[in-house]
Amino acid sequence: MKRTRTVLAVPMLALATALTLSACGGSGDSGGDASQGSKTADDAKDKPKASAAPEKTADAAAELDRFVLSKSEVKGFTVREPSKGYVFAASQDQVKLDKPVCAPISYATNQLPLGNPQAHVTRVAAEVAGSATFTYITLATYADGKAKTALAGLSKAIDSCGNGFTATSGKTASPHSSVTAEPAPSPKGADESVAFRTTIKHQGVTHTLRTQAVRYGDKVAVYYAVDAMAFTQSRPGNAKLATAVMDAQNGKLG
Repeated sequence: MKRTRTVLAVPMLALATALTLSACGGSGDSGGDASQGSKTADDAKDKPKASAAPEKTADAAAELDRFVLSKSEVKGFTVREPSKGYVFAASQDQVKLDKPVCAPISYATNQLPLGNPQAHVTRVAAEVAGSATFTYITLATYADGKAKTALAGLSKAIDSCGNGFTATSGKTASPHSSVTAEPAPSPKGADESVAFRTTIKHQGVTHTLRTQAVRYGDKVAVYYAVDAMAFTQSRPGNAKLATAVMDAQNGKLG
């Protein structure tokens, strides 16, 4: 019988340890799929069009590098690329769901971009003082109109997935018990904003995770907060997004 393990045991312990060490001054390593732009279609028949797509993606990625928060840009926080060793999935196509409509929620809570962006980058922010809550930033840029479509897909998922869902990647499972919409006032200069919380039960303990997606034209910033240490200490987690981090990143976009 094929067995599927839960994502919340050893990976969360390793994640909490790695991020805590980094917050205390450890060297940052390239992480997750932060350096990977989304896949660009290459099935055009004529060569000029096929060669033009990577250049556009490269330009988009370079633009995001200028917009995303840098290491010491938020007072009291360090910002770095998350480690490749602790990602749930490296790309959207590695994620399988029991409820496909819930895919945008799984992407948003696993540092994957919404929809079909031209490029994306990911960072994780941690308080220098050593808070157990980490705020992830996934910043993506889209072709004209595609960012709005991506947020519409996320809104639909929030409305459809209140009773939870399970995402799997390989032999790793990520079960969410519930999904609940939360107030999401748009920051200054933003076109729209969507927020929600999810709950996960691990060893009989409930953990609350929070996410907010903000659109600025054809760019979307997704913020995701997790109290990683709560998993390792077997205590309830109630992660809240770091306002200072969000304000700093939104300020660069608005």
